[in-house]
Amino acid sequence: MKYDVVVIGSGLGGLECAYILSRAGLGVLVLEQGRQPGGCLQSYRRRGWAYDTGFHYVGGLDEGQPLHSVFTYLGLTELPWQRLDHEFDKVTIGQRTFAFAQGYEDFTATLAAEFPAERPALERYAALLRRTSEQELDLLNLRAGETVWPSRLVETGAWQYLNETFRNPLLVDVLSGTSLKMELRRDSLPLFTFLHGQSSFIESSWRLKGDGALITDRLVRGIGQQGGRVVCGAEVVELVEKCGRLSAAVCRDGEVYEGAVFISDIHPEQTCKLVKRSERMKNAYRHRMAALPNTFGMFTVSLRMKPQSLEYFNYNRYIYGHSGVWTFYEDGGPVSGLMASCRVPEDGNRFASQVDLLTPMTWEKCAVWSGTEVGGRGGDYEAMKGRVADECIRLAERVMPGLRGWVSECYTSTPLTYRDYTGAPEGTAYGLRKDYRNPLAALLSVRTPVPNLFLTGQNLMLHGVHGVTMTALFTCAEVLGRERIWNIVTNKKGVEI
Repeated sequence: MKYDVVVIGSGLGGLECAYILSRAGLGVLVLEQGRQPGGCLQSYRRRGWAYDTGFHYVGGLDEGQPLHSVFTYLGLTELPWQRLDHEFDKVTIGQRTFAFAQGYEDFTATLAAEFPAERPALERYAALLRRTSEQELDLLNLRAGETVWPSRLVETGAWQYLNETFRNPLLVDVLSGTSLKMELRRDSLPLFTFLHGQSSFIESSWRLKGDGALITDRLVRGIGQQGGRVVCGAEVVELVEKCGRLSAAVCRDGEVYEGAVFISDIHPEQTCKLVKRSERMKNAYRHRMAALPNTFGMFTVSLRMKPQSLEYFNYNRYIYGHSGVWTFYEDGGPVSGLMASCRVPEDGNRFASQVDLLTPMTWEKCAVWSGTEVGGRGGDYEAMKGRVADECIRLAERVMPGLRGWVSECYTSTPLTYRDYTGAPEGTAYGLRKDYRNPLAALLSVRTPVPNLFLTGQNLMLHGVHGVTMTALFTCAEVLGRERIWNIVTNKKGVEI
């Protein structure tokens, strides 16, 4: 059987592409090397309880906001979303705590109350956040002209912009404090990436009452209902090219799947390696993909709480032991910055059952064990995880005194875990590093030199749930046309197109 579209990888981007294209009537096959689909949306179970790996909250999901119409089309607004508190993020730096409020006006007013001299600058910043969010959608609008990234924002450093706009270095730290959902690097992070990582959450912020697998399951079910297939345990080892176009995907078990169009949701470097012989894909392109640096990974501590010990908090906490939000993970000392997030109690209980603590971890800190496999990394690795977990809990106790005594179970993961379960090189949390000094190098197009091979996922334009969804729309536009995809974005009721 020859499929209209073969998707390699079942992360969020791959599943969204498969859903949209199968709903359009195309015959779609998704090939996933792992035992379960979902990429970073995967959850795992310990003693009967499900734990998330990389999904904690999403922004811009309210009616009329960018993600709402797309998620409605995908059937994802039917899931049990819970809106976070009006003050949805709280940033603690040293002994002081600052709140991020939902809505651009309230976001500005809340921070201006703490930094009154910076109100005009905050108003300009909020206006820029709003415009950036609107521009993301215009990139799919045929009437808006050519699809080009807002070059000024892509070619400006976020660190440079913040320090030129705001005079108070503490405010710069506060505004950057919720950015553990991206890699903060002073010498590379583009302003556009920084703004994208903030704007949708300020518009509205939501948690899922349950784990990220709810999103995966809904998409997989929808793909099946629309005639598509998702096959797990199908590791693609070669993409075969004939006469300048891909013709088939060959799996390790010997199965061969023919297709007319191929979409890769895996890392671009790995994609190139799968195309072993090609008239179209030259060495220059392969070398470019291999040379692009990856962002850092995350160390995650998943805590199971004792009954009635910690009250559920309907917001996220970002906790820093001291100033220097942009550089704390480089200092080599104990953990001094992390995010804390609660799982929504599914039984209506006012107490939390699970808390996740996340802190950046560079590949260098776990590279010594890179040749090992899950369950066989040795005592030194386990000791490292125990030490870092202890440091995370100690830091979290600054805002949750007594946390250590409320924990009944503790599970940890490192960039090695992410690498082995999701296939992400070096366990990268946010895909390829974007660099404002050379923006075209890492802001990859969904197109490749092979005309019927397209890319999707967090390694391209944007990362995160919002960014990956936008990128999936761009990928699907190459197959269905931009006008049809624009109708999905602008159709607030999500009816058929």
